[in-house]
Amino acid sequence: MNKQDIERIKQLLSAPKKIVIVPHKNPDGDAIGSTLGLYHYLLKGNHQATVITPNDYPKFLKWMPSESSILKYDSKTQECKDLINEADIIFTLDFNAFHRTGHMENVLAESKGLKIMIDHHQAPDDYATFMYSDVSMSSTCQMIYHFIEMLEDLNELDSNIATCLYAGIMTDTGSFRFASTTSTTHKVVADLIEKGAKNSDIHNNVYDTNSYNRLQLLGCALNNLKVIPESKAAYITLSQDELNKYNYSKGDTEGVVNYGLSLDGVALAAIFIEDKQEGIIKISLRSKGNFSVNEMSRTHFNGGGHTNAAGGKSYLSLKDTIEKFISILPSYNKALNDE
Repeated sequence: MNKQDIERIKQLLSAPKKIVIVPHKNPDGDAIGSTLGLYHYLLKGNHQATVITPNDYPKFLKWMPSESSILKYDSKTQECKDLINEADIIFTLDFNAFHRTGHMENVLAESKGLKIMIDHHQAPDDYATFMYSDVSMSSTCQMIYHFIEMLEDLNELDSNIATCLYAGIMTDTGSFRFASTTSTTHKVVADLIEKGAKNSDIHNNVYDTNSYNRLQLLGCALNNLKVIPESKAAYITLSQDELNKYNYSKGDTEGVVNYGLSLDGVALAAIFIEDKQEGIIKISLRSKGNFSVNEMSRTHFNGGGHTNAAGGKSYLSLKDTIEKFISILPSYNKALNDE
């Protein structure tokens, strides 16, 4: 984002506006953290700000400051439509194509509010008046920090903003272990701690809230783990019946795919989760080194994301989706074995 854009945004935000902040469907820690972090910042400018998520999100994200103020489009559709249509400015965070918002796609595309995109995923669509897109960033929460920094407003950071942004950076970096975690990321996190983010409490709120059923489902997932040595790949499956058996709730499979990637000699891991309500197989892909699961997901599984973390979906059965995955692996064997 250049200086001219920043000056124009400063001017836009110099007087109170009606603002809507939107993350992607099935929001994760970075999506909720960035939207709430920006929400708290905008309130300091006396803006009429509202966070609208396409749908609900896991319980382990529902402790963040002002989380209860978030509106869910799928349960309060008309109220959300009215707010979007009346908005002067719409911030779209942690996604870069309207279809990532599910049933919100059309209402966002048709809305007259000025769009500001802040996102770190690859291949952004060209819908925003102002676009802050940087695929090298660890997280959208880190980008919100830098956005406030560019607006010369870091003095406005308080414990609420710092807590939300820290949570998103922590979750999107795998607790600071992914390659996207840079020295700058650590400097940002250090400042957030100084501004009031209680790092130990945040970690406990996100990661130490397991239910008995969630751990039983994890055991089932690990029991289903398969390894394909010649492709340095591993995959996990969870059927709808297995999800039902352990009373699955949103967020219970978060991070499970990483167990496959943690295996010695594995460079690619996948999890395939059956969702009979939506009629799809939800897919998460993870990789090590330079192997791009973003490219694999875009090519074969109607998805995308980052080089080492991507998502997708399949309209085939669970069995046929697994067979498709196994069938395409030989074409990637050389790249995977180079990792």
